[in-house]
Amino acid sequence: MANPSVSPNQRKVRRRSLDANRTQRTIRSVIEFVVEWCLFLAAASSVMITLGIVFTLFYESLGFFRHVSLGAFLGDTVWTPNFEPPRYGIWSLASGTIVTTTVALAIAIPVGTIVALYLSEFAQPFLREIIKPSLELLSAIPTVVYGYFALMFIAPLIRYCLPEAIFGNVPTKNMLSAGIAMGIMIIPYVSSLSEDAMRAVPMLMREGSFALGANRLTTALRVVYPAALSGIAAAYILGISRAVGETMIVAVAAGLQTKFTLNPLDESCTMTAFIVNIAQGDTSHGSINYQAIFAVGLSLFLITLLFNCVGFYLRHRYRETQ
Repeated sequence: MANPSVSPNQRKVRRRSLDANRTQRTIRSVIEFVVEWCLFLAAASSVMITLGIVFTLFYESLGFFRHVSLGAFLGDTVWTPNFEPPRYGIWSLASGTIVTTTVALAIAIPVGTIVALYLSEFAQPFLREIIKPSLELLSAIPTVVYGYFALMFIAPLIRYCLPEAIFGNVPTKNMLSAGIAMGIMIIPYVSSLSEDAMRAVPMLMREGSFALGANRLTTALRVVYPAALSGIAAAYILGISRAVGETMIVAVAAGLQTKFTLNPLDESCTMTAFIVNIAQGDTSHGSINYQAIFAVGLSLFLITLLFNCVGFYLRHRYRETQ
C-alpha cells in the first residue's frame, strides 16, 4: 500500500534513482567481466606462447631424430654434418656452452654477491643510489657490443698476459674472452636481485646479531646471506639461464669451430652460436641441417628448464626449513 504522505513526483524521482543505480550496477558488472577476461587472456597468452614454442621444438625435432638416433646425438662428441658419414654429436656444441657459462659464472656470481653485500649492508644511502643504477646500466648495453669488446679488447689482453711459451698460441677467438664478457654482462642481474633479497631481510635479525656482539661483516655473512638465500638462489639461476642462452657474445668472440674441448683458451662453437650460424646460411627448409636447429634448440630449452626446476626446488626447500 502506497504511503499517502509521498507525492507522485517523489515516487517518480525515487523510481528513476533506483533505475539509475540498477543501470550503473549493470554497466559495472559488464566492465568487470570484460576486464577480468582481458586479464585472463593476458595471463593465458604467456602459457599458450610457451606451449606453442615447445610444440614447435618437439615437432621439428622429430624429423631430425628420424634420421639421427638419440644415442648418437647424446653420446657422440663430433659434429660434422657436411662430412660423409655425417655425425651429430651434441657434446661438441655443449662443451662450448658449458665452458663459456662456467667462466661467466665464475666472474658474475662472486662479484655480484660481493657487490650486493656491499650495497645492502655497508654502502651509504647516497652511494647506493649512485652505484646501483650505474651498475644496472651494464645490462642495457647491447650484447653485440659486449661481443666486439671481448674480441677487440679482452682477447688481445689475454694473448698479451699469457706467455706463448707456456700456453701456446692463443687464438684470437677463444671461449675465455667470451666468458669474461658474459660474466661482466651478468653481474647486474646477480647483484641487483641479490641486493633486493638481502634488503628484504627484517632489520630485527640484524639488530639481534649486533646485540650478540657480531660486527657488520659477520652479520652480513652469517645472518643476512643465509636469510636471503632463497632470493639469492633465484638470482643465481637467472644468471645461469642468461649465460646458457647468450648468443651474440659467443657468436662474435668464441668462434664457430665445432669441436669438443674443455680448454677455455680454445676456439669453439656454442649451441646458440650454431643456431645463429645455420639460420643465416642457405639451409633449405625441411633438410636435416634445418631440423638440427630445432634439436639443438630443444636441448637448450631442456637445460634451461632443468636449472629452473632446480632453483624452484631449492627455494621451496629453503622456505620449508624456515
